[in-house]
Amino acid sequence: MKDVHKLQEDAGGLYDPRVREAMERFTGGGDTALFEAAAAVRSAFHAVERMRTQGAEGRGLSSGALDILMRVSAEAASIGDLAQASGVSSRNVTGLVDTLEKDGLVRRNQDPQDRRSVQVSITPAGKAWTEAFRRPSQLAMESAFHGFTPDDLDRLRHLCLRLVQNQETR
Repeated sequence: MKDVHKLQEDAGGLYDPRVREAMERFTGGGDTALFEAAAAVRSAFHAVERMRTQGAEGRGLSSGALDILMRVSAEAASIGDLAQASGVSSRNVTGLVDTLEKDGLVRRNQDPQDRRSVQVSITPAGKAWTEAFRRPSQLAMESAFHGFTPDDLDRLRHLCLRLVQNQETR
């Protein structure tokens, strides 16, 4: 997947000339900044996901299942809470939990406060899986964010979450 993006630099920083050209056609020669930024976010997402997959070293969990496992590694959570935190439907989370449960990484338990609710908790095998995943994941993220300063990372996080916030308040 190397060299998929033939990046160049201008006064605004890095850009992809193929994306810029496509966006200029799309906008009829108008301003491409918003569209180029959206394309850059999408490309960055895919780059991080590729690094994350490498960090998982073929352990066979989808990105969604991995997110659920990480969320319950700290404390048990209901399907509804997991869905809300992940920004997906309860039905989607149920399918992911089914997969994780089949693999022995999580288990469902009745909520002692609400018998209609089910809590998802990590199993000892799930804890072992996350421990084995930790270091390869750290290495993958260090590679993905190579050369970023702590301020760069704070700013990137802030800008990405502003995108999320803008979408949620529309």
